[in-house]
Amino acid sequence: MQDSERKRYKNVLIMTAVPIERDAVQRGLEKADADGIVARVAGVGPAAAAASTAVELTKESYDLVISAGIGGGYPGRAEIGSIVVSSAIVAADLGAETPDGFSAVDELGFGSARIEVDSELAGRLTAALRNADLAAVQGPALTLSTVTGTAATAERLAERIPGASSEGMEGFGVAAAARHFGIPALELRAVSNPVGPRDRSAWRIPDALQSLERATTILAEVLR
Repeated sequence: MQDSERKRYKNVLIMTAVPIERDAVQRGLEKADADGIVARVAGVGPAAAAASTAVELTKESYDLVISAGIGGGYPGRAEIGSIVVSSAIVAADLGAETPDGFSAVDELGFGSARIEVDSELAGRLTAALRNADLAAVQGPALTLSTVTGTAATAERLAERIPGASSEGMEGFGVAAAARHFGIPALELRAVSNPVGPRDRSAWRIPDALQSLERATTILAEVLR
């Protein structure tokens, strides 16, 4: 694709769950001397993220909304320190338990738990991250209100959502608000821990924040 044919995103809203993530994003933006890209705090969880994003979208006009932060990576797909660029944003626990197992809202006929992204932008960003020597993966970014804490749950989710790469608590909320306003969305996660049994001693939050900062600088360059 020629540069002239690529869709340009000049005014971009980045939503993070907490201030420490926003600060990492902001440092990355400052290094790229990025104009037109702003970072805001969404709050924790999909409901808070959707509400906060919707409020921000009433204040200014944006071309793209990004949910960014640190989160879990699915073993074998996204290891600690890597960056996950969403190929889709999935509300992994939005549905119902049935005698036969979990049924997503798509199967229940109540809408969709999946929001697609600009595949060209996601692919271009993934390639740019790899060119900058960052471990980058493109795959479904999962949103859950209750994050995974066992190997069994991680295995079930990975089986139900092929290619599942990252897990967070805000992405689908941010993307749902963006969709309501007719604006495309993307999710960017720096992996701080493996999805599965909770072992805080294995978490690498400072390293993940540093990866998020570097990825944001590259993101700003890709969007130009």
